[in-house]
Amino acid sequence: MRVLPIIALAACLPFAAQAQESQKPAGHDHADHPVAGGGAIPSGWTARADGKGDLTKVKVVPMGSGIHVTLGPAIILYKSANEGKGPFHTLATFTQTKPTEHAEGYGLFAGGHDLESSGQTYVYFLVRQDGKYLIKRRDGEKTSEITKGWVTDAAVKKPDAKGSATNLLEIDHKRDPSKAVFLVNSKPVYTTDAKSLDLDGNVGLRINHNLDVHIEGFDVHR
Repeated sequence: MRVLPIIALAACLPFAAQAQESQKPAGHDHADHPVAGGGAIPSGWTARADGKGDLTKVKVVPMGSGIHVTLGPAIILYKSANEGKGPFHTLATFTQTKPTEHAEGYGLFAGGHDLESSGQTYVYFLVRQDGKYLIKRRDGEKTSEITKGWVTDAAVKKPDAKGSATNLLEIDHKRDPSKAVFLVNSKPVYTTDAKSLDLDGNVGLRINHNLDVHIEGFDVHR
């Protein structure tokens, strides 16, 4: 494993955009939690925190056949090997191990470019514990909605009696290369013209802050 330096990032989500991606009551403390053993990720992975997020509050460890992510700040997590052009299918199974105080999103991103610069761009697809999903685009400091905010869908599993929830997320741009299909637990929840999204680039994971999530089966098929 390698220890990542703390990276001060010029690009950050505007306050309003961050608020939309979690349920943040006005005036309520929503600080990034400290993480015991933070500051290291497995070799081959790169983590980038939102804004000035502190990577010492990020812990990513191999666990079983997957990885376990404990946060602090919201991050994207990716491998350079998963960058490419043309049709692809990506998927991962996410288990949120316990609810957060405010509903926080986790899921996939695609079309990643300049991920270490202030001009980073990508499209991301998240679900959260209140049974909703979201698709947005990030362009440097700005984010724009693809769906109209968070959308309720019965396909998104909510925490069970033990407080955990497991959701399989997919972006399918391979079966029909003209389309981008976003699926939750094998159900298509959103379909659009792939040309409108510019999905060439890096494919990876996005996990919002203060989450504890186990991820299995992340892969990209081209």
